[in-house]
Amino acid sequence: MNPMTLGTIMLTLFSGTMITMLSSHWLLIWMGLEINMFTMIPILMLKHNPRSTEAATKYFLTQTTASMLLMMAVMINLMYSGQWTIMKIFSQPASYMITISIAMKLGLAPFHFWVPEVSQGTTLLSGMILLTWQKLAPISILYQITTSINPTLILTMAILSIMIGGWGGLNQTQLRKIMAYSSIAHMGWMTAIIMYNPTLMALNLIIYLLMTASMFSLFIQSSSTTTLALTYTWNTTPLLTLMMTTVLLSMGGLPPLSGFLPKWMIIQEMTKNDLIIIPTTMTILALLNLYFYMRLIYSTSLTLFPSTNNTKAKWQFKLTPLLPLTPTLIALSTMIIPLSPMLYILE
Repeated sequence: MNPMTLGTIMLTLFSGTMITMLSSHWLLIWMGLEINMFTMIPILMLKHNPRSTEAATKYFLTQTTASMLLMMAVMINLMYSGQWTIMKIFSQPASYMITISIAMKLGLAPFHFWVPEVSQGTTLLSGMILLTWQKLAPISILYQITTSINPTLILTMAILSIMIGGWGGLNQTQLRKIMAYSSIAHMGWMTAIIMYNPTLMALNLIIYLLMTASMFSLFIQSSSTTTLALTYTWNTTPLLTLMMTTVLLSMGGLPPLSGFLPKWMIIQEMTKNDLIIIPTTMTILALLNLYFYMRLIYSTSLTLFPSTNNTKAKWQFKLTPLLPLTPTLIALSTMIIPLSPMLYILE
């Protein structure tokens, strides 16, 4: 793609998200989401083929449906209240519709079907943007309307997302689909806590973005799109393979890695709010995610693909430059837990 065209697309993508995040007027929020969606379509089709066209079409149809629902809910709220402000939703049906439209945009269950399909149909870089940057605008809307959300609806969708994010990834061999199901599960954890402590949701979002960006950077570096391709990585980039296993364990939420911090704080916050069964269920379902992360770790580090002797130590001859910020992302994805006392004070 022409660098000027790509630069324009990226600038527009950034602008759309910022308009949504910084606005308190429903019309501006809707416009920001639309700008974001239309800019994402050429990004999904960076590598032009029938599969990416299909992915972009699925993304477009889902997002436009969510946008129409959101606009309808805003109009209903306008009829009840006579104002466009985001801070309070005066109509119960409008509150339900807004929650459902945001769930569709985030890929929360039961509106999650588009996420694995769209992720699989595009490149690793486009998949990374889809599963990281594209979550910011919708979740910022949820952050601003926490007082108007129905707790039963949001908790039901959260638990369903964690369950489907775990079960859906068990049978997958495609890394982009695995990361998509991982994203669905992480979104479930974020939306479960948003009613009780929005600051913790923001912390979980930051750590999720760091871990997902790290994993995609490592996949791009090793040109891996399947679990079979991961078996070659030990021969070519042993140090990056070690980093990959560490980041995967962090995504699974094992202490003392960064991924443990948000889960630990979310479970603690929910028990403080006299919820016992819900965090227990969430913790049990998180083991499903840990299982398929362990499968990836096994494929990466505990298997060596049958090969001739002269290909077993390719790392000695080939110097591959790292993508920008990869070491920083890996460090933050794995070693942020000593900051937890400071985060408790901020909370």
